Amino acid sequence: MQRRVRYLIVIGLVFTVFSGCTTDKQKPIELSVFAAISLSDALAEIGTAFTAENGVKVSYNFAASTTLQRQIEKGAPADVFISASPRQIIALEASGLLEAESHRNLLTNRLVVVADETERISVETPADLAAPEISRIAIGHPSIVPAGAYAEEALRHFGVWETLRPKLIFGVDVRATLAYVTSGNVDVAIVYKTDTILSDTIRVIYQMPSETHTPIIYPVVAIKDSRQKQWARQFITYLQSAEKSEIFEKHGFTVLALK
Repeated sequence: MQRRVRYLIVIGLVFTVFSGCTTDKQKPIELSVFAAISLSDALAEIGTAFTAENGVKVSYNFAASTTLQRQIEKGAPADVFISASPRQIIALEASGLLEAESHRNLLTNRLVVVADETERISVETPADLAAPEISRIAIGHPSIVPAGAYAEEALRHFGVWETLRPKLIFGVDVRATLAYVTSGNVDVAIVYKTDTILSDTIRVIYQMPSETHTPIIYPVVAIKDSRQKQWARQFITYLQSAEKSEIFEKHGFTVLALK
């Protein structure tokens, strides 16, 4: 009788161990990517392709770059971070939160002034934004939205920042800034050129000269505490492939040469 009991206990333990192993093997790998919201459409397409090719689910967290930086600093579980500005990368690197030698400069963008296509607004220089018929101007909040920081730099370059401040409406991210125009809540907005692809109801009325602000660079990095470092590095490499460059270009980005 005792021998039979021992036999059943052993069989039960073996079954439990193998059941646990099977469950772990069946659990899908998930890669957490924190990315600037201006990348959401292009990355959604790329993530679908990456999952199909590798069987790894890509989970995105899209927001303003500084918002994402702060989440990572507070311990949010991220594997990859793609910012719309090097500033957030520099801050995370100074805090020792990035995987060594994973930093790559991926893309660039342009800054433009947009208006509703039905509005007869003309801007030949940022000084024209001071015209009485333009009463409200949306930009991303400069302290959290890179597009807003670039916009402030450009407006300061032209010497109109202080003049225009009473007209400014601040968006929590670049997509929210664009929405102010599409909803009719402002007359014009300063956003990325890539965002203009999203709507048929807006038109670009001015493009900021690139020399008026810090170069718009989108860096990508792996996070030091990532539990999926191998896949994080593979995803970064994947983003730099020729096929994925075509997707970024389709969405209006300029792909930087690999270094």
